[in-house]
Amino acid sequence: MIKPKVASLLLLALLAPGLRAEGPNIVILLADDAGLMDFGAYGGEASTPNIDALAQRGARFTQFRASPQCAPSRAMLLTGMDNHRAGLGAIPEVLPASHEGKPGYTMHLEEGVETLAVRLKREGYRTYMTGKWHLGHGAGDLPNDHGFDRSFVLDASGADNWDDQSYMPLYDEAPWFEDGEPTDLPEEFYSSEFLVDRMIDYLGDAPEADGPFLAYVAFQAIHIPLQAPREFIERYDGVYDAGWSELRAQRHGRAASLGLIPEGAPLAAMHASLRDWDALDEEARARAIRAMEVNAGMLEAMDFHIGRLLDHLRATGVLENTIIVVTSDNGPEGGQLLTGSAGQQAFMRLWLRTHGYPETDIDAMGGPGSSVAIGPEWASAAASPSDLFKFHGADGALRVPLILAGPGVPAGERVDALSIMSDVMPTLLDLVGADAPAPDARPMTGRSLLPVLEEQASAIYGDEDLVGIEVAGNVGLYRGRYKLTRSLPPLGDGRWRVFDVALDPGETRDLAVERPELLADMLADYEAWSREMGVIEMPEGYAPVKEIGRKLGPILLQRYWPWLLAAFAAFLLGFWGCGLLVRTGWRSLRAG
Repeated sequence: MIKPKVASLLLLALLAPGLRAEGPNIVILLADDAGLMDFGAYGGEASTPNIDALAQRGARFTQFRASPQCAPSRAMLLTGMDNHRAGLGAIPEVLPASHEGKPGYTMHLEEGVETLAVRLKREGYRTYMTGKWHLGHGAGDLPNDHGFDRSFVLDASGADNWDDQSYMPLYDEAPWFEDGEPTDLPEEFYSSEFLVDRMIDYLGDAPEADGPFLAYVAFQAIHIPLQAPREFIERYDGVYDAGWSELRAQRHGRAASLGLIPEGAPLAAMHASLRDWDALDEEARARAIRAMEVNAGMLEAMDFHIGRLLDHLRATGVLENTIIVVTSDNGPEGGQLLTGSAGQQAFMRLWLRTHGYPETDIDAMGGPGSSVAIGPEWASAAASPSDLFKFHGADGALRVPLILAGPGVPAGERVDALSIMSDVMPTLLDLVGADAPAPDARPMTGRSLLPVLEEQASAIYGDEDLVGIEVAGNVGLYRGRYKLTRSLPPLGDGRWRVFDVALDPGETRDLAVERPELLADMLADYEAWSREMGVIEMPEGYAPVKEIGRKLGPILLQRYWPWLLAAFAAFLLGFWGCGLLVRTGWRSLRAG
């Protein structure tokens, strides 16, 4: 059966050969590290009125999944493909040496991978991007090489939000590019504001003058370092004073009342290694509370600037003909990859203090020159009602919000059908009636969500369909009501577990022991799925923190070898000098 939108395009083509129908515009707004309940529309504490309004006039998805890390999710979003098929089996920062350069792990979009921008350009769309790219480095691998007409992007996992500087020692600087060329930031800069400003510049005063457009804004909010204007932070004074255990319980209760989980569904306990709120001293609590206030303030600041973009679309008369997507690349980040052992923590503190992030007082947290992370305890609370958070295979890392609004999307609809990040691109292509991909393009693995949006179906994936996610050894494989999962360190133990996520979305009751046949069956499913997608298992003993340490050593040696050489020379000189003094003293004693 031909969909009405597609039928109208075919009719137009028959009546007027050579004339192209003008489809709806598309705006994609991607948050970084926002969990399922971080937006107000999903029960979060932060004020996000613009996002909430989009949820009211569109569809709000409750069972949407991303990957547990940023770059793989972004690859899925822009290609409609499993991340391994696209070339991003992990993020480059934690890729083991045994995987480097292998198919599916090249850390850039591989040959034959068509992005949404490439597909839409063939439909006559103008294509723009601002924000975090992280899908390949340098010439040939930036947005201008993958279908974007204009782009101002960061080619790293993150960066400072107030200044043109790196946020971690793996990067010597913050690599910003405009249209594929290295560029600098303006003196007056705040990331969410600037990314929207630049997108408005690209769109211009007559956004539809030259045909429809794709506008992709990939925000740095709320990736570390958490930073926001003071006026946004101060609005959350007192909101988080009760601590992370209380917040986790509160969000769990709101999730039940909003229908995000079944009534009575249990909540997993926080990981045993995480700190007890009551054991913190007064200063540690105050700093922890402030970190979460900054987190909420950064979310609200992002929403405020989203409102400015929507106002521009409204003022130029194109908002009603614009499909808008709002989602996040993975669940909350605890900052744990930057900590690791006591030695690594000490090194990180030293690096921060010597690279533009001196220790600040509580009032200065979130402002210029501060580096704030909520930590694993708050991340666990923010991920409620799910277990764990970013980097793991549990749903605290994978279950994120998705909002679709605009032409072809029913207003006020709630969609409980399971869906995944790679479903977004085929959905958008269906909504605009796009033609087929290039003959040599790799096929998409995602499915269009249009059947559930048009109420032609209650689900996109049947009870026997496999919906798989794997990144750096962390796995979530869904089949009907069941989920096979594995989480690696820092908080995982590498064991395979099976959960009935329809009744137990918090993943509290492992069925692997009582139903070994179910575990064996789903492990066989995973073997088949991973072989089809090109997954390579992680080497024995793999841990992300270890990989960062392995990559950091050569980087620091290359970057600081003159100082290290000078320090070694000084050590040798001092050692020789001490020896000379000892020998001279000994001779003097003997002579005396």
